Amino acid sequence: MNQAGRRRGARGGAGLSVPLLVSTGALLLTVVFAAGIGTVHVPPGGVLAAIGRGLAQTIGAAAPGDGATRVADTIVWQIRLPRVVLAATVGAALALAGAAFQGVFRNPLADPYLLGAASGAGFAAAAAMVYGAGLPLLGGWGVPVAAFVGAAATVVVVVALARRGWSVPVVPLILAGVVIGSSLSAGTSFVLLAAREQAVGILSWLLGSLTFASWDRLAVAAPLVLVAAVVLLACARGLNVLQLGETSAAQLGVPVEALKVAVVAAATLATAAAVSMAGVIGFVGLVVPHAVRLALGPDHVRLLPVAAIWGAAFLVLADLVARTVISPVELPVGVVTALVGAPFFLALLRRRMSA
Repeated sequence: MNQAGRRRGARGGAGLSVPLLVSTGALLLTVVFAAGIGTVHVPPGGVLAAIGRGLAQTIGAAAPGDGATRVADTIVWQIRLPRVVLAATVGAALALAGAAFQGVFRNPLADPYLLGAASGAGFAAAAAMVYGAGLPLLGGWGVPVAAFVGAAATVVVVVALARRGWSVPVVPLILAGVVIGSSLSAGTSFVLLAAREQAVGILSWLLGSLTFASWDRLAVAAPLVLVAAVVLLACARGLNVLQLGETSAAQLGVPVEALKVAVVAAATLATAAAVSMAGVIGFVGLVVPHAVRLALGPDHVRLLPVAAIWGAAFLVLADLVARTVISPVELPVGVVTALVGAPFFLALLRRRMSA
């Protein structure tokens, strides 16, 4: 029995490691490719060299280069790479949160914005752009901070409204999210109508944009996403058991209410971090988990990490299209994800129905 168990564990580890290795390799190639594409083309070798020099300069092991080398370093290390890596971070956060919400609610239509995080972030960001007289004290962080607080506070209110004693029933939770989200969306519309001068900036943010990506923003977002990822990955086996139903999961020893709270809190943290840095980007958290589930099956131990990697690669490519397809004009990245994600999701749905 022990040998059989070890063999099963070895097969399970191999079943996870191969998709992880392949997906990670594809993501790294995508990052290098995207960092080289733009008005000035930088070949993959030049991108890798610029990254190496940038890392060396960051730790003080090298001095800035001269001439063409300095130009390439500036383009890759200071302009493109922060944007590409932030896109990967945001995409990973949204895909991971979407997969977690679909698992904890046992609802294939769940996405990171189900509990109103996007509506809360949008309303807070719009209000900050129009009425945030004191936000200049935060420098360029006023809108991201407002969006993060708005997203997190909205989900806290939704959970508080749905809570029944020590339990959080799923149906009231989703209904509260829909109601609060709709109310905040109406508030955002009012702000747009009341402040037409800032309307273009607000709409651009609501449609998703990585224009203001920087290493400083990445340094704030990445740790939050990492913490959320660690919690969600730790909950993966519990999510597998939860698919049997809450009653069955509880009988099998899973602390159902604690699991739901942990998953909702971690997924909300990832979503709030993503939205605060890039605006509202749709379809990543809905389409990517379905694609991974179709390819690898419903096991959350495999689904969650691979969904994060695929989400990262998807958003890097979507942002590449957004900034290059009609250059020098830049499309909101949320428009690209919707144009790609909607037909792709319909194709997945059709394939699943015919299976």
